[in-house]
Amino acid sequence: MGRLLSVLVAFGLLVSCQNQTHAVFSPAPSPTPHTLPTAAILQTADVPPGLTVCLGSGPIDVYLSVIQMSDPALASKLSDQWQTMVEGGASAGAISVFTAGASACKSELGATTDVKAVTSFVARFSDAGEADRAWQSGVFGFAPPPPGELSPGLTVGATTGLGPSSFTYERPSVRLACWRHGMYVALVAVSNLDSNTFKAATATIDPRLN
Repeated sequence: MGRLLSVLVAFGLLVSCQNQTHAVFSPAPSPTPHTLPTAAILQTADVPPGLTVCLGSGPIDVYLSVIQMSDPALASKLSDQWQTMVEGGASAGAISVFTAGASACKSELGATTDVKAVTSFVARFSDAGEADRAWQSGVFGFAPPPPGELSPGLTVGATTGLGPSSFTYERPSVRLACWRHGMYVALVAVSNLDSNTFKAATATIDPRLN
C-alpha cells in the first residue's frame, strides 16, 4: 500500500538559435509533498455543532505540554507511548480533541462516560513498513487483536472500510478506529456520539493520508 512518488522529467521542444539546434529541458516537477499530520486530523469544520476544540490540539508535543499542566501522570503515559512511535520511525504527529464540555479535555483522548467528544490522531512515518509495524504494536495502547480473536463490536480488516490494516470497535457510548494508510497511522475515538458521526470522522481523515 505504500505510495512511492516517481519524479518525471519533461523534455522541451527543440528551438533554433544561431543556426544551431539545442535541446531545451523543462525543469523536473517537484514531488507532491506528503500531508502534514496537522492538516490530516479533524478540523473545526469536520465535527458536529456543539463541540469545541480543546486547548493544545495541534502538534502532539504541544498537546502533551498542555496535558502536563492538568494531569502529569497522564502526560507521562502519553509521552512514553508517543516516544515509542518516534523510536519506531514517526517523524511527525498531531492530535485534535473536540468536546461538549471542558472537563473532557483533561481526559485521556477526551473519553468520558457522559460528555460528547471526538478525538483524532495522525502520525507520519518514513515508509509504509514503519507505519505498519507501529500499527501492529499499538497506537496509544490500542493494538489490533490476534488473528481469529474477535469480540462484540469489533471489526478487523477491509470490512471496516479503512483497508486491511485496520480495526474498529463500536459500543453505544464509545467508538474507536485505528488504521494504517500508506506511511501514516491514524486513530479516531468518539464518546457519546452516534455511529454516523464516527464513520464520518474516519471517512474525512482517510483520504487526507497521502
